[in-house]
Amino acid sequence: MIGIGTRGSALALAQARWVADRLGQEAELVVISGEGPAGDKSRWVSTLERALLEERIDIAVHSAKDVPAELAEGLELVAIPPRADPRDAICGAASLEQLKPGARVGTSSLRRAAQLRAAREDLEVLEVHGNVDTRLRKLADGDYDALVLAVAGLERLGHRPDGVLDQLVPAAGQGALAIEARSDERRLDDLDDPEAAVCVHAERELTRALGASCNTPIGAHARMLGSGVLELRAWVGRADGSTWVEDRLEAEPDGLGQAVAERLLLAGAGELLG
Repeated sequence: MIGIGTRGSALALAQARWVADRLGQEAELVVISGEGPAGDKSRWVSTLERALLEERIDIAVHSAKDVPAELAEGLELVAIPPRADPRDAICGAASLEQLKPGARVGTSSLRRAAQLRAAREDLEVLEVHGNVDTRLRKLADGDYDALVLAVAGLERLGHRPDGVLDQLVPAAGQGALAIEARSDERRLDDLDDPEAAVCVHAERELTRALGASCNTPIGAHARMLGSGVLELRAWVGRADGSTWVEDRLEAEPDGLGQAVAERLLLAGAGELLG
């Protein structure tokens, strides 16, 4: 029996069940509870990591975008399964262009808020918290004119977005799951997708080089172009959307995240992050 650690939210449970169904061995979900500030998803990751180190669970299933660049000592990411759609979604309108000036747009992500303000300074970008269904209910009740969420999270819960926002650069790891375990104890090669893994690791390399956290307004998205070449797109800006830098580079995966981070720093990203 393999114990799969997960948060208790509907999305986290759906993701953990997806992993359990593909393990090829008997498994049970172990819901790990924890407390932290609203929106501090790294706190949830550390709670699951503690359960791993205490051997209360065998693996932990995370949304890859929530996993800090540095893992707890003695732990590693043992699989990145095939990636779902990494893009940001909009609910309540088909596109940003359809929104009227002054429209109230809800998001819990500092990165999304910064990019929304950079794209449309006339929008009123507001915080929204709660699980996906709670947020959609607030939209239906008229508290917001639109919401911006992850396409992958919506689809994993059976919802369809009204549109996708290709102009926003997703968070590093968005749309991907990350399975964490104790080092040198367990490999899950059957669940690991080489293309998804190389893309997510390039994105994480970039955020690590910039000293970013999951609450930093940074976007990083890699995609395979073929012949072993990746394209890595990155965005760093101020939370108010007033200033930003972005970059796009095509190269072999090894060192690509570091290279893009250095280019961003030369363009002034360090001052924006500070």
